[in-house]
Amino acid sequence: MRIGLRLPFSTLAAAAALLAACAAPPPAAAPGAPKKTIAVVTPYMANETTKYVIDRFKKEAEAKGWQVTVTDTAGDFNLLVSRIKDAVTQKVDAIVLGMGDPAQMTQGLEAARQANIPVFGIDAGNAPGVLVNVTSDNASLGKLSAETLAKAIGERGSVIMFTHDPHPGVRARAVAAAETFAAYPNIKVIEKKHIEVPGPVDNARKITEDLLTAYPDNGAIAGIWAGWDEPALGAVQAALAAGRAEIRVVGVDGTDFAKAEIAKKGPFIASVAQDFDAMAAKTAELIEAYFNGKKPESEAILIPGKLVTAENAK
Repeated sequence: MRIGLRLPFSTLAAAAALLAACAAPPPAAAPGAPKKTIAVVTPYMANETTKYVIDRFKKEAEAKGWQVTVTDTAGDFNLLVSRIKDAVTQKVDAIVLGMGDPAQMTQGLEAARQANIPVFGIDAGNAPGVLVNVTSDNASLGKLSAETLAKAIGERGSVIMFTHDPHPGVRARAVAAAETFAAYPNIKVIEKKHIEVPGPVDNARKITEDLLTAYPDNGAIAGIWAGWDEPALGAVQAALAAGRAEIRVVGVDGTDFAKAEIAKKGPFIASVAQDFDAMAAKTAELIEAYFNGKKPESEAILIPGKLVTAENAK
């Protein structure tokens, strides 16, 4: 089975072309049958993009006549396992992981497997027990954002990286970004900092303030790479407050607040937008196909991103 399947935007709408019958999931429900129930579990609902994509999925699912519940554990992965087990006990028809690392919830996934309940990921990760993960091509996002920052700082100088390893997507972006920076002989990554969730904007702002104190000279920090937009915003706020507007900052997600900052042509120079609408729609399509007797042909559906700069931020 292929681990990754990259889709152009034009192909995403053709869901049937991406599905193949390769097992025996439950048959389609007969007319008048009870509504299908979907349990969405996430540790990151406080994150703007997580909330957006889950809300979009909920809308897609409810339009298909399904009943959807959403549970947030506010960063508590132990509680996340318990909530998955709760969903299994409730005998839901499918479970959706919203941006949580499945490697940290193996007991919950095993409980779902034993109950024959399919588990789908939205920007989560791949692990035994996850039927398919619908996500961005995170390595590509990391590479593109790092290349953009490298060019903005003249391909030389010291760079800070803001990461969050518990999120598989952010972790993949950070690995690709670090590899990209390493290809530039005059760029050096001098610090890698873990950003806490919830509260990534405040945490990144405080960390940046400390870094600006540790590296007080103009030019001592050429750029800050952030694995998503919230810590990028915190870094920008700290840099502006300290009079260090020369520092270039990039993020990932393409949130509205990031676009607004990028349009100002200040320190926040770029973000790579993820297509969360496509993720939500694709996940709903895959679940519907499963209910109709078809399973995904791939363990991961990779959706491309788009670079946002001052030229197209709006």
